[in-house]
Amino acid sequence: MDRAKFYRLMAGTGELDYELYLETPKLLALQKPYEALANPDELQFQIVHQVEELWMKLAAFTILEIDEHMEAGRTHRVVTLFRRCHMIMRLMTEQLGLLETMSPKEYQEIRLQLGNGSGQESPGFRVMLQMPPLLWTTFEARYLTGAGRTVEDIYDSGYAHDDAYVVAEAMIEFDELFQKFRAHHLFLIHRSIGLGSASLKGRPVELLQAGTRHRFFPALWEIRHAMTDSWGGTYGRVRDSLSAKD
Repeated sequence: MDRAKFYRLMAGTGELDYELYLETPKLLALQKPYEALANPDELQFQIVHQVEELWMKLAAFTILEIDEHMEAGRTHRVVTLFRRCHMIMRLMTEQLGLLETMSPKEYQEIRLQLGNGSGQESPGFRVMLQMPPLLWTTFEARYLTGAGRTVEDIYDSGYAHDDAYVVAEAMIEFDELFQKFRAHHLFLIHRSIGLGSASLKGRPVELLQAGTRHRFFPALWEIRHAMTDSWGGTYGRVRDSLSAKD
């Protein structure tokens, strides 16, 4: 197969409207030239991480929209846009599986090209870590203190499956999906360099493990066990077995 011919075809001409609109000449030139790749898997490595940055750019942009709509109380828009973010997080997690198709040895060859770089330096990732606390402040102002309510009221004593509840559930789903992305990334590290090694900056992988235990909206997680403990005090924490009744 004539590789040079297909490399030219993949680059396109840059003259068609589709190419001009998407700026494909610039986009397809953002990866290393084929002849400069450390190994064939390096192209995949670059593309996956570049696409991750694009997804995080879209997610961050969408979260800014969510915050504005939440502040204005436009619940339907908030939930619809959160669904977009949920889909983005699932896509980001799913595409990490591509990197599991390369061997640890091939990854080490690519790793030498990174300098001291690591995923912790991702601009998209760093921005997304900063946004949830601000989102919580807006949720609190609109649906909690601003409405004279508490998380317990929304989920239990005043439960009505209302606007506040569906927004809270959209937030916790985003939280869950983001932490699943981090956990999947941790497994990827385990497969590529091992959890007992130091990271690219010499920091232990335990730092990444600690990140997977982080929660953006702890109050929305804590209410679940608080409710269960409360119900247990009413109904009994240990109940008669169904088989004993027989």
